[in-house]
Parts: sequence; C-alpha cells; structure tokens
Amino acid sequence: MTEPPDAPRPVPEDVRRTVEAVWRIEGARVVATLAKVTGDLGLAEDLAQEAVVEGLAHWPESGVPRNAGAWLTAVARRRAVDAWRRRARLDERHQAMARDLDMVDDADWEPLEDDVLRLVFTACHPALSRESQVALTLRVVAGLTTEEIARLMLVPVPTAQQRIVRAKKTLAAARVPFEAPGEDAWGARLGTVLSVVSLLFTEGYAATAGDRWVRADLANEALRLGRVLAGLLPREPEVHGLVALMELQASRFGARTAPDGTPILLADQDRSRWDHAQVRRGRAALARADALGRGRGSYALQAAIAECHAVAPSVAETDWEHIVVLYEALGRVAPSPVVDLNHAVAVSQASGPADALAMVDHLVAERALRGSYLLPSVRGELLVQVGRTEEARAELLAAADLTPHAQTASVLRRKAAALDE
Repeated sequence: MTEPPDAPRPVPEDVRRTVEAVWRIEGARVVATLAKVTGDLGLAEDLAQEAVVEGLAHWPESGVPRNAGAWLTAVARRRAVDAWRRRARLDERHQAMARDLDMVDDADWEPLEDDVLRLVFTACHPALSRESQVALTLRVVAGLTTEEIARLMLVPVPTAQQRIVRAKKTLAAARVPFEAPGEDAWGARLGTVLSVVSLLFTEGYAATAGDRWVRADLANEALRLGRVLAGLLPREPEVHGLVALMELQASRFGARTAPDGTPILLADQDRSRWDHAQVRRGRAALARADALGRGRGSYALQAAIAECHAVAPSVAETDWEHIVVLYEALGRVAPSPVVDLNHAVAVSQASGPADALAMVDHLVAERALRGSYLLPSVRGELLVQVGRTEEARAELLAAADLTPHAQTASVLRRKAAALDE
C-alpha cells in the first residue's frame, strides 16, 4: 500500500495497521471491481488508493466499517463519477460510465471472485515486459508496497517503481480491455500468470517484510487462483504442478510458526500438525500433471521435491538422494541462483556439508543473490557443520542484517549467539 499524503492530524497506529490489513485482504477485489467498470487498470488502482487515504482520514473517528472492502469500492466509485463530471466536455464513454455507476446501490457493490482472475490476466498482458507484468500484478493483486516488490524481485526500489508506473501507462495507451483472454491467447500469457501466482504464494508462505512471517490470506488467494486455472485448463500439466506445489507447501502452515509468530524451520516442525488432507490434495494434483504424459516442468519438479518432504516421517528419514536428483533436473529446466542454493542444502543432507559448502562458495564467487540474506544464512549453517565457528557467526549476523523481516533476523541472531555458548 502506498504511503498516504500528509494528513492534518496523525493517524493512530492501530487504525493504520487495520487499514493495511484491510488492503491486504480486500485490495485485489476492490481494484478488480473498479477495473471492470472503468476499463482502466491504472485508474482503478489510483482510485482505490485515494479511497484508502480517505479511510485513513475518516476511520479513526467513525470506526472501521463492517464491510471495509465495499466501503473502499463505493468511495472510489464516487470519486470516479465526480472526476468525470468535473470535465468540461464528457465524451460518450465517460457519460455512460457515470450513468452506470450512479445506478449501482452501494449496498450491492460487491466484487466477483472471477474479477480477480481477470485482473491477473490484464496485468499480464503481452503489451508489457515480463518484469513489468510481475511488478504490476504484485502491486494490484497482492497489494504489496514498492519496497516489498523490489525485495521479492531482487531489484532496487526505484526500478520496481518505474516498472509499475510504465506498466500502467502502457496498458492505458494500448487500451487493454479488462478481461481474461480468449482460448487462442491463453498460452501467450499463461507462463507469466503462473509465475505471478507462484510469487503471490511465495510472499504468503514466507513474507518478505511485516510483522507476520506467514501470510496465509495471500497464500490462500494464490491457491484459489491456481485452482481456478486448473479448472479452466485441465490439459495444462504445469497448472496442476503449481497447484500441487502450493497445496503441499500450504499443508505445513499449522507448524511453521510458534504462538508468538516466531518462525519454526522444517527440521524443528511438529509434522503431526501438518494438514495431511492437503498433502493428499497436493499429491493428487501432481499425479494429474504426470498423467498428462508431457514431462515435468519447473512447478511439477518443485512439487515433487515438496512431496518428498511431505511423506517423510522426519528430516533424517527424508529421501535426500532423490531430492538432489530432482534439484539437478530443476536446475536444467529453470536455472536460478535460488535453485542452486537449495540444491546445495539438499547435497549437505545427502552427502555432507563439505561438498555443499563448495557449491555455496561458488555462488559467492559469482556474486549471486547479492543483497539477499539467503546466501549468508545457508553458508553460516554449513560453516557451523564443518566447525568454522567464527566465520559461521559472521555469516549469520550478516544474514540477520540483510533480512527485512524482524522475526527471521531474530532467529538468525539467536543462532549466532548460541555459537558463543
């Protein structure tokens, strides 16, 4: 959510947090509903942000309305009507919009679930570069701030901001309609849509910032979109692969955090708290992907790795050799430094930390994942295992300084402090 302009009086912190929570939950549906009516995604997001500013001004006194999403949408709609009416000359299109909007009862102004899917496909229009598609979708669907998007995409904040602004201008200039593509155009946008849904889930699975490590609301929205896509495209194996991956990873939510919100890593999780019904759904989705007989893509391979964890009674009894093989395949299908880093972690479990440390040191030499806490955190763990305590402490503290998430930083600092004991 963008920062509001200076207000005449400070907004209480509890109200600000409430508004941010409302935006996280309702923002995508508010923007989708407005985009459907205005036909302009950029304008819809601007109107929604103006409504949030109005909420910040009014809710400290009036209280947060029972249906905050409907309230924000109604305020944004009225702002659109007022703006169009203030124009010296209204064209026929805007006249029709103003009439249509005036005929809608605020009490009936509810977004439709499928509008969010249309929102995703509009933001992933081929008129935009892939980077702009991802940045815009994370903005308007996930409601992430520019800073969060920059961290997720591993780019500077100004770069993320420029991508979002350019994407809005490009969609407006190209007169891109707010709709899902026809059957002949699905393939051109599907890859980007899947990558964005995956990023949404990833942000929910392990938030890049904020006071919650797990954002189940965002992860569940990504999973819902994935299930809708699977229903629309039953012959696309990677859609089922992504659904399988999200189901299997989401099955761990009940065990990933302590009551105080502190992260619990995989090795320390109580596996009896995993959602085993969701594990079954994930495995069934992976089986559907395999049954199509077209080989496993990147999402299905990741789902297969998650399945290995899901069926193992413990970390020690996990089939790490098979996971190493799966990561080798994934590294060829979808190479990335993150895949290489996870591959190294699997190697450390399968054959010991020395080989894994050599792999991680190679990533360091290549200056991979610069600015991310992931590389020093993994390297610190491996250095502990090989007995290089002083170096390990330095890496863990460096990782703590790099992560924007306070609870993750706290866990890393505790590990570093434990090396002194």
